[in-house]
Amino acid sequence: MEKENVRIDKWLWAARFFKTRSLAAEAVDRGRVRIGGEPVKPARVVKLGDKLAIDNGSDRWEVEVVGVSDVRGPAPVARLLYQETEASVVRREHDKEARRLYPEPGTTIKGRPTKRDRRALDRAGG
Repeated sequence: MEKENVRIDKWLWAARFFKTRSLAAEAVDRGRVRIGGEPVKPARVVKLGDKLAIDNGSDRWEVEVVGVSDVRGPAPVARLLYQETEASVVRREHDKEARRLYPEPGTTIKGRPTKRDRRALDRAGG
């Protein structure tokens, strides 16, 4: 269902950048989504050609809106709503490789760290 006037929080949800619309609205409120470098409100209408900078917590995206929809469909359909910039693709690949090579020190600890684990974390700089 294609529409002309779609709120940015609904578009972000439909394009599968966020799992829920409320998470998308919260990210927009916190300034993690920008259009043309400017922070926006969740009710802002998305237009074709808008340049968005999106930080969804795990990745940072720079995309151009090429389709407008308020329906969350399968991932291949959602992918048709935006075009990612080359710089964004390169940066996300670099970040992915950095996370693989340098994992967070606390990810191997399950539950509350023991005294020994805490000392190891302190030595590692975490």
